[in-house]
Parts: sequence; structure tokens; C-alpha cells
Amino acid sequence: MKPTHKLLFFLCPMLVLGFIYYSSGMLHLPVWGQKTLYDKQGFLLQLDTKLSQELTYKYGNLSDGVCKPGYAAAKMTAIYPKFIKPAPMFLDRNFKRLAKVNSYLPPFGFKTQERIIDSILTTTKNYGLGEQLDSRSCKRCIIVGNGGILSNKSLGSRIDEYDVVVRLNEAPVSGYGKDVGTKTTMRITYPEGAIQKPDSYEKDSLFVFSAFKPLDFKWLRQMVFKEKLKGTEGFWKSVAHYVPREPTEIRILNPYFIQEAAFQFIGLPFNNGLMGKGNIPTLGTVAITMALHNCDEVAVAGFGYDMNTPHAPLHYYETFKMSAIKESWTHNIAKEKEFLRKLVRANVITDLTNGI
Repeated sequence: MKPTHKLLFFLCPMLVLGFIYYSSGMLHLPVWGQKTLYDKQGFLLQLDTKLSQELTYKYGNLSDGVCKPGYAAAKMTAIYPKFIKPAPMFLDRNFKRLAKVNSYLPPFGFKTQERIIDSILTTTKNYGLGEQLDSRSCKRCIIVGNGGILSNKSLGSRIDEYDVVVRLNEAPVSGYGKDVGTKTTMRITYPEGAIQKPDSYEKDSLFVFSAFKPLDFKWLRQMVFKEKLKGTEGFWKSVAHYVPREPTEIRILNPYFIQEAAFQFIGLPFNNGLMGKGNIPTLGTVAITMALHNCDEVAVAGFGYDMNTPHAPLHYYETFKMSAIKESWTHNIAKEKEFLRKLVRANVITDLTNGI
């Protein structure tokens, strides 16, 4: 064989392989002039996307008002393909196996707090919503915010129709039932946000604890074991000295929802996984994130701050006005609202008060 023929004999396969490799790589390269389908966080830019034919048929054949199994997760996955549904609502005795949170300090995980959490969970013993709700094949949940937008809307009876009613911090129910309802399945809070008057707690509701710093777990342990409160230095305001709940009525919210809301959904600064300026989501958005993983249908009410109406009431139960809001060191309200608007526009969640 001539030298030139030998050269061609070796070059041709190499050229073919190179072309195949290059072509396969081109499949993943952006084409010049082609618009991207997703934003920086991974959400579809066109949020009016439709469900698959199979799911459309499934939900379309249900009667009005019937709970739609898996609906919120299906809609969320349609606009955010990276969404993975399984995420336990509360920590249980196997909490150390939760890989996504065991290497982060509070609020994004529970690192350094394993021993104290274990002692708390050994005493609380229960890790679900309760036998009746846990056995339901479909759950409709509503997160009730504290916004003044709830005033004079007369949504109370509609709110109470939901299977799971989630309330936040110290927002009262007594005296406001016409607008906010009377039912409370759980109240999510942290030391500084917890109700301080024992007689202001509703009966038959779960006390759900969300930690934002290591000190918070020490406070919870004292509440669970009914100990005298000690070591209050480090809280940014006064905290409750007593929580009128039996240990079996206390839960610890999975910190994964804080982590996911902050870094995946909203796109707040990672800051090496530590609490920092503007990288903590509000408790309301954390509660919504929890519901997306654990509820079949999700609604909200009382969300949204309209800064263009400075004289509007900030909360439905206080006289403070919207103008009282100052720039927050921990939260990024603008970016958070951007995320929540995606959920509303895509019909992942229903906003009863149209504040988002």
C-alpha cells in the first residue's frame, strides 16, 4: 500500500469519529439566535405551559371541587423540571439520613444540632399531621399570610374548607374569624415569632417549629421539656417563655424547605451555606415550599405587600401601615415576590386575595 493510501486509511476513520463527536456536542450547544426556554433559576419563561394529555384528561374528568391528587406537584414539574416531590414535612427519628440538609448549619440544615434534635424527637414521638390527615389520599392546603389585604374580604368560611390550614407566627384567629377563618391545622413559627400569651393559642393545632439559628433549638428544648427559659441573649426580640402544647403536639419543620426556597426557587446568595444579608426567605414562602411537596392542591391568602399604598394596613390585626416596612437585612422581598408570581401565573398555587 502506498504511503498516501496508508495516511488516508488512518485519517478517514479519525475524521468520521471527530465529526460524530462534534455533531453530538452541537446538540447541547445553543444555536445562534435561538432563545432560551428557562430563566436563571430553571423556571420556564412561558409559564402558561399545559399539562400532558394524560394529566389533562385525569384532572379534567374530576367533578368541580373534588381534590386533584398530585396536581400541585404536576404543575410545578411542568414549569420547573428539576422539582423533586419527596421531601418529608417534619423531621423524624431518621432525620440524620436527610443528605440535603445534614451538612448545613441552621437555617439551611441541622449540622451541630443533631444531639439536641434527637432528644426533642424522642420526647415528641409523633412526626406527621395526625392519623386522620396522614391517611387522606388527597389534601388541599392553604397558607394564610398575615397581610392587611385579608381585612374585609370575608374569606373565613372559604379558608376553613381546606383540609390543612397553615398559619404563621403570632397572627391571631380569635376576633377575626369572618376574614381569616377559625380553623388552624398548624402554626409555623420560631422563637421571636411565637405567640407569647399562652391563652392566645388555639386548641387542637400543631406547634411547628422552624429554626433560623442554633440558639433556636435550645429554646425549643426548654419549651418541650417545660423548663424555665434561660439564656435569652442572642434573640433579636423577646420570646415566649411557655408554649401550651404537649410534646406530642410539637413538630420540627424540615429545614430543606428553607434551603430550597432560598437557593433553588428564589436565587438568593448562597454565602457558603450560611445565613447572610438578603438570603433568608420569609416564613410564608417557606410554608408554600413545604406545601408544594406535601399537598395535592395549594392555595394562599393574605400574601403580598403593595408599597404603592403606604397608608394600607400592613397586617390584618395591627394598626401599622405599609409605610412601616423598611429594607430588610435578611429578606429580599422583590426577588421573593418574583418567585411567587411565577407560581400564581402558572396556576401552581391559587391566590385567594390576589395580592401576589
